[in-house]
Amino acid sequence: MLNEHDYPILEFDSNPTAKLNPTAFAGEPLCSDKMIITFFPEVMDKLKEEGRIAPEVTLGGENPTELYRFTEENILITLGAVGCPSCAGNLDLFHAMGVNKVMFCGGGGVLDRNIAVGQLLLVDSAIRDEGFSYHYIEPSRYIDADPRVNAKIAGYLEAHEVPYLRGRVWTTDALFRETQDRIDRRRAEGAKIVEMEQAGCLAVAKFRGFAYGALIYGGDDMTGEEWDKRGWRSRKGVRYDLVSLCRELVKIL
Repeated sequence: MLNEHDYPILEFDSNPTAKLNPTAFAGEPLCSDKMIITFFPEVMDKLKEEGRIAPEVTLGGENPTELYRFTEENILITLGAVGCPSCAGNLDLFHAMGVNKVMFCGGGGVLDRNIAVGQLLLVDSAIRDEGFSYHYIEPSRYIDADPRVNAKIAGYLEAHEVPYLRGRVWTTDALFRETQDRIDRRRAEGAKIVEMEQAGCLAVAKFRGFAYGALIYGGDDMTGEEWDKRGWRSRKGVRYDLVSLCRELVKIL
């Protein structure tokens, strides 16, 4: 049922069936129900060079998506697309092809200067400052991660003495509209990192009913008078280790 509203984005429709559904594009089921979505292309390249991942399937379209499989075990990995429509839209398609357990790993801009470059944040919730998630979950300011999934992730991290934080992220569509007033407001709401995918991915996982967890590492600094990139894209060791960590985590979801 469509709830009419003055603003189209708030007209949530609870009908689970759309005119166009991901099952129409799903094709053959994937080889595994476990997947890692990463935003680290250099890690993907290194895994290929090491022979640790092999091509599994390429999903066609205007922007083809390449899926790889770890050669040592049946886990899929793919390079995430930027923004909720692309990344979370693909996630919906992956689920239609049999994926039910997903670990996301990426980086984001810190809103707390005490978060060091490379420090891990387990995403507990997201501020929904984007449009995609409102087509999957009724309007709300925040969307929460599945506490059962996060309990498993936190338990593993603590058992293996992996330092991490927990908290909220701010998901926005507009990279170039992160103004000082917005940053101040989102920080006051408890957001520790700003990024562009989590609200949408959490919404898809909740709507479709599958396990999804996300680890975001502290990247560039948004707290000063000027933006400080802090060389966050060059932390290759951190990024490689984070993918390896997610490979273990996705097994326990």
